[in-house]
Amino acid sequence: MSIPAFDSTAVSRLTRTDFEDAARSIAQDAVLTPMLPHFQDGNFQGIHLKAENLQPLGSFKIRGAAHVAGQVGTMGSGRIATASMGNFAQGLALAARRRGLGLTVHVPENAARIKVAALHRLGANVVEHSFDAWWQIMATRDTGADDGLFVHPVCEQAVIAGNGSIGLEIAAQLPDVATVVVPFGGGGLVCGIALALRACGHRARVVAVEVETAAPLAAARSHGEPTDVARQTSFVDGIGSTRVLAPMWPLLNALVDEVAVVTLDEVRAAMRAAMLGNHLLIEGAAGAALAAAARWSGSSSVCAVISGGNIDPDVHAAEVRALGGA
Repeated sequence: MSIPAFDSTAVSRLTRTDFEDAARSIAQDAVLTPMLPHFQDGNFQGIHLKAENLQPLGSFKIRGAAHVAGQVGTMGSGRIATASMGNFAQGLALAARRRGLGLTVHVPENAARIKVAALHRLGANVVEHSFDAWWQIMATRDTGADDGLFVHPVCEQAVIAGNGSIGLEIAAQLPDVATVVVPFGGGGLVCGIALALRACGHRARVVAVEVETAAPLAAARSHGEPTDVARQTSFVDGIGSTRVLAPMWPLLNALVDEVAVVTLDEVRAAMRAAMLGNHLLIEGAAGAALAAAARWSGSSSVCAVISGGNIDPDVHAAEVRALGGA
C-alpha cells in the first residue's frame, strides 16, 4: 500500500473543512502558537510574528508530519522513510514514534548537526548523502533502499493540509492581516498557508521569501517554469535548493503573489532583531521571513511566519557577531 500520488489540482481544491480536520488531527502533537508583535527598542514595528519556533521540536514541520503520520498509521505500514534537511524529519520521527512506526531519514551532508543529533535521539535511522544525491531523492522519491513507505516532506496532500492549519490560526489571530511573509524551501508551507487563508475567504497577499545564496522560485517566476540555479552553502540551511520541485510549481505559480529575495546580512540582522526585540532564538529561514517583512513595515498589517528555531546557539552567536554583535 502507498500514499496516493500527489495531485496539485486536488490539493488546490482543499476546503476549510479539510484544514479544520487537519488541525484536529494534530491537536495532540502541535500547539497553537502565539502571534507576537515585533518590537525594536521597545517600539512596535508593525510586524507580527507567527512564532512556529515555539512548536515542540522547534519547527512548524510537526504539523504536516503529524497529519501525514496519522494517515500512514492507518495503512498498515510499519516502516516509513523520508528525505529532509532536518526539521520535517524531527517532526515525523516524533509522530512516528508515538504511532509505533519505524523511520529512516535521508539527509544532506550539510544538514545542521543539531538537527541530525536530534534525529538520533528520537530513534530515527539517519543516512547522509551529498546535497545533489539528496536532492535527487527529493525529486524522485527513490532512496535506493528498501526502507519503507516514502513520505515526501513537501509533495504530500496531508503535509500541505497540516501546514495549512497555520493559515487558519493567522486568519483568526490577525484578521486584518494584509501581507503574510513565508520562508520558501520546497513550497509546502507557503502553499498550505495560502490555501487555508483563501479557504477562509481571506485575501491577504502571500509573499514567499528566499535567500540570495539559492533562489529557485524567483528564477522560476522569471523564466515561467522551474529552472536550475546555482546554490551556495550558508548558515541558512532550512531553505535554498537548486530547483523548484515540478509537482509544486502549478500551486506556487497560482498561490504566491510575490517572491522576495533577501541577503545574508538582512537575515543576520533579523535574527538579531528577534533576539533583542522578542527574546526569540530563530534559525536562518525564519530570519529570512522577518527580514523580508520589514519591507512592508508601517504600510499595513504584516505577519512573518517564524518557521523554526533549530539553529546551533554557537552558529547563531557567530552570525550575529558577524553583523557587529549585540
